[in-house]
Amino acid sequence: MRIVIGLMAMTLAFSSGCATHPTAEPRSAMPTPGTQAYQRAGDEIVVAGQLFHTGTPVVLWMDPGGYDAYRVERRFVPYDQASWEASAEKLNWPNRYGLRRRDNWPAETLEQIRGGGWDLPLLQDVVDQFVIHYDASGTSRHCFNILHDHRGLSAHFLLDLDGTIYQTLDLKERAWHASVANDRSVGIEIANIGAYTPGRDEPLQRWYGTDETGQPYITIPEAHGDGGIRTPDFVGRPARSEPIYGSINGRDLKQYDLTPEQYEALIKLTAALWEIFPNMADDVPRDDAGEMIFDRPLTADELATFRGLLGHHHVTSGKVDPGPAFQWDHVLNEARKHHRDR
Repeated sequence: MRIVIGLMAMTLAFSSGCATHPTAEPRSAMPTPGTQAYQRAGDEIVVAGQLFHTGTPVVLWMDPGGYDAYRVERRFVPYDQASWEASAEKLNWPNRYGLRRRDNWPAETLEQIRGGGWDLPLLQDVVDQFVIHYDASGTSRHCFNILHDHRGLSAHFLLDLDGTIYQTLDLKERAWHASVANDRSVGIEIANIGAYTPGRDEPLQRWYGTDETGQPYITIPEAHGDGGIRTPDFVGRPARSEPIYGSINGRDLKQYDLTPEQYEALIKLTAALWEIFPNMADDVPRDDAGEMIFDRPLTADELATFRGLLGHHHVTSGKVDPGPAFQWDHVLNEARKHHRDR
């Protein structure tokens, strides 16, 4: 499905020297996650200045309604209060992102990339992790507000309730989302109000209601307005009707699942990233018995050698996202189908 949003007329010409991706798909074919694109149609992400299909709607920071993490100005305050000069007392830095780097790079490589001169092979050599977060903000608009206007942070992608993906930075940039994993990783913030200790789950009560059939749906609080959801009259529903209980990093938690639309979009984005970044394995951290690790973060040595998908809880002991409701097996298995169809 091709969704036309913003910049449809924009075309990018690639010389044969830039076609470094293993497969470049003809424009006449249906978009397949991870294939190179030559014209903006609405499902592409930007990687080292090049376009790649995901097969799911993507709003770029350059598009109307996009979220631009390159901007110094705050996004959600009156314009005369948005400048860095007016924000300096509230934020530590004007930038919300930095430069990916490795300690063993020669001086000429650092000099190349500090001017933005990334080529795809160099970026493919660096990026091998995909860190998944829930945003605890409920919607992508509110998430960007918190990250950009209040915390001075960023993530490459935001995934809204209706499955719309927002890209805020080229993947060549070092987004600030997962501390020690930032140099090597791509980060995504998924709109979900989060996981809470049973009995202390007031946010879940505010964000979820039940309809006349007893099925749960997302009730965006009035203070958030329409939530910025792009799909008209969208009603978000958890993929599973009951809240999910589980333990992560020693904390007992309760959480409602993502929406089916979010899973569909995340699966295709994951498959695209696997195709674009060949060093990114199609798996998650596992113990010696082959079971996924939920009870502790990875050690420094484990994190240094791991390549693949991570939860924020694998990186930082105080984090539990993407939470006990997140369906890791579903994402992995379905993304592998798209990836292995290549």
